[in-house]
Amino acid sequence: MTILEHDFLPGNLVRARGREWVVQSDSRRDWLRLRPLSGADDESIALIPELELHPVEPATFDWPDPARAGNHAAALLLRDALRLTLRAGAGPFRSFGNIAVEPRGYQLVPLLMALRLSTVRLLIADDVGIGKTIEAGLIARELMDRGEIARLAILCPPHLVEQWQNELETRFNLQAVALTSSSASRIERDLPHGVRLFDHHPVVVVSLDYIKSERHREQFLATAPECIIVDEAHTCASSGAGKQLRFELLQRLARDAQRHLILLTATPHSGDETAFYNLLSLLDPRFAALQGRVTASDPLRQELARHFVQRRRKDIVEWQAETHDGRGFPRRMKTELTYQLSGEWGAFFDAVQDYCRELAETVEQQEQQGGASTVLPLSGRRG
Repeated sequence: MTILEHDFLPGNLVRARGREWVVQSDSRRDWLRLRPLSGADDESIALIPELELHPVEPATFDWPDPARAGNHAAALLLRDALRLTLRAGAGPFRSFGNIAVEPRGYQLVPLLMALRLSTVRLLIADDVGIGKTIEAGLIARELMDRGEIARLAILCPPHLVEQWQNELETRFNLQAVALTSSSASRIERDLPHGVRLFDHHPVVVVSLDYIKSERHREQFLATAPECIIVDEAHTCASSGAGKQLRFELLQRLARDAQRHLILLTATPHSGDETAFYNLLSLLDPRFAALQGRVTASDPLRQELARHFVQRRRKDIVEWQAETHDGRGFPRRMKTELTYQLSGEWGAFFDAVQDYCRELAETVEQQEQQGGASTVLPLSGRRG
C-alpha cells in the first residue's frame, strides 16, 4: 500500500471531518495531529489522511459580504473572539487568555523558571508586596491550561484561606473551596456518594492547622492533588511540635517525584540554619547537604539556582529604572490626622482616660509606700 504524503506544516489551518483544525508540531508525513480551531485542547485528534472518507484540505473562509455589514460593536466583539480563540495556540503562555490580571515583567521570572522544569519544585522568596500570590497563580494556571495538572491545593495559615480563595477566583478564574475546621463537615456532607473530596473539587484552599492533624493528614496524603502551593512555607520548617507536624506533611508530599510543589515565603532564612535547609530539602533532598558549603562554583548550589528565586523591592525598583518601566511600587505617604471627639464617644474617652490616670497615680503611690499594687475594678468607675 502506498502511503500518501501531505504538505501541511505545523500551524496550517485545515478542514477535516466537517470542521477547521490547526496542525500541531508533532504531526508526521503520514499522519496529522490536529487541534480544533474553536474548541478545547482535550478535543485534539490524530488522523491518517489516507483513511479519511473526505480528503483533508486547506481551510478556506469566505470574504465578508458588504451587503451584510454589521455595526462597530459587532466588529469589536468578533475581533476579541478571534484573538481569544487563537491565543492559546499562538502565544507562549496559554493561561493569559484565562486570567484577569496583567503580570508585570519581573513576575514572569518564576513562571519561566517553572516551565524549564519537568516537575516544578520552586521556592519563591520575594519580598512582601512583590506579588508571590500572582507568581504562584500564574504557574498553577499555566500548568492547568497546558493539561499537565487537573487538581490543585493551596496550603496556607488559617487567616489566609479566604484571601487565597478570592484571589484564585477574581484573578485566575479558578473556583476554589475553602477547607477549614469549620467548613470541612459541610463540604464532606455535600459530596456525592462514593466521590472523594479532591476529585469533586479540583481546586481547594486548605488550612494548615486543619490538615496537619493525624486524622486529616493521612486522608489528604492518600488523595492529594498533583500540584501543591504552600504559602508562608517558613512556618512549616521551624522547630516546635505543631510546626514539626507541618514539615512532616510536606516531606511526605514531596516524596512523590511527579508532584509539583511551589513554596512561598518572604523570610526563607530567619537565622535558623536548620529550618532553612529543611525548607530547601523539600525541593530536593540533596539540597540539605548544602549546609556549611559556601563555594559559589559548587554544582549543587548551581542546581539550587534553578529552583530558588528571591528579589527584594530594591532589586525591582532598580530593574524598573533600567528598563524605564513606569509601573513602580506605590509611594507610602504617612501623616497624622487629629480630630475632636464629641457626644457619647467623647464622654466615654474622657471616662477611660480618667480611670487610667487614677490607676497610674494609685500604683505610683503604693510603690512609694512599699505596698503591693492593686487594680481598681472598672465597674467602680462612674459612666
